[in-house]
Amino acid sequence: MSDKLVLGLDVGGTSTRAVLATPDGQRLGAGRAGGGNPTTHGAAALAELTGAIRAALGDTAPESVAGAVLGMAGFTKLGADPALRTAFDEAWTGLGLRCEPQLVSDVLAAYAAGTPDPDGTVIVAGTGAIAARVRGHRLDHVADGHGWLLGDLGSGYWLGREAVRSALRDLDKERPPGALAAGVLTELLGTDAVAPRRRDTAAALVQAVVAESPIALARLAPMVLRCYDADDPAAVDVVQRGAAHLADTVAMVRAPGETTVLVRGGGLLTNDTPLAAELAAAIAVSWPATTLRPAGDAAAAAAWLAALPTAPDPRTLHTRLLTPA
Repeated sequence: MSDKLVLGLDVGGTSTRAVLATPDGQRLGAGRAGGGNPTTHGAAALAELTGAIRAALGDTAPESVAGAVLGMAGFTKLGADPALRTAFDEAWTGLGLRCEPQLVSDVLAAYAAGTPDPDGTVIVAGTGAIAARVRGHRLDHVADGHGWLLGDLGSGYWLGREAVRSALRDLDKERPPGALAAGVLTELLGTDAVAPRRRDTAAALVQAVVAESPIALARLAPMVLRCYDADDPAAVDVVQRGAAHLADTVAMVRAPGETTVLVRGGGLLTNDTPLAAELAAAIAVSWPATTLRPAGDAAAAAAWLAALPTAPDPRTLHTRLLTPA
């Protein structure tokens, strides 16, 4: 067994995935666990992180791992919190790993999951939304990702919020709720029936929203996309405006006429969704010569980043690691 194995992790708030590989791209193991990001869930999340790593290592000696990259949202917060960083370091060394882990943004991991090119752009839309320019496999300029209150335009949260606002407009204008509004009422109130005093329904809808964490509105995004597919005008408007916001965010980090690769990441863009299609159409207008690629396995991409410094053929290595078995 080689003593120069690489380990890649995609550390998210809801799930953590790990990939163990040889420097030439042979996958040796994989692991999956719950949300392991300590910057969002605290030190308790480290149990999930170490669980994913143990599963990926299997019977492999931890000291065989020579390089590790962890893609993690908010990774800079880890270094800013001494107690949290100490807990992380203790969990890491407790696994028997001797290499120094490299923490990178999940946005960079998403970019690497779509292309081996050193330079390009990435747009990510899931619960939140963010774009970045990449130069030399490093983040060079980042736009949005400012959170639900101040940014994340075009994100799952944004789609959900706009769906609720559309339903409130229907109620305020005393018009029958369309498919989108009816879906919002059913999801949040349990019925699409409107009270004789429409203001009572509007007030109940507002209370249902404020009773939960604001980011919970992201759960409405799939419904918005379904209503778009059913040609509901309100849903079409929301999705098209969301795509326009995402394209505008891309324009903040991408030069006019630029021809480098553009990677689309996050569940709303990597899957075959109306938002992805609308964004692709907008990209084709602004950057007609651009190749638009979906992000693949971010954990495998992190392993690729770990192997990159010594890889004689980065492109072949990328193909081996990122091509589904």
